[in-house]
Amino acid sequence: MERRLHTRHRARTTVYVSVPGGCHRLCKAINLSATGVFIETTNLGLRKGQQVTLSFAINLGTVTKLHRRSAIVAHVSRGGTGLMMETYNTARAL
Repeated sequence: MERRLHTRHRARTTVYVSVPGGCHRLCKAINLSATGVFIETTNLGLRKGQQVTLSFAINLGTVTKLHRRSAIVAHVSRGGTGLMMETYNTARAL
């Protein structure tokens, strides 16, 4: 049974993952929704509940928007990492 509130869509973007006081890595996004993203990761050492910062571009046709979001690691598996983006009240495009 699907428990997500927002539909995930296939992603064709890369996500720059920053861990406070730790590593910074460019990762491939597998799918993306309004509140979450699943990225391919290897050896990042992320653990459930850890906070990270995500930076990524969303192509809207003639316009590309750059976004920066705080996220919490929801789960880590062999295939990658599921991240839940923190909610925000106003759009914060860079």
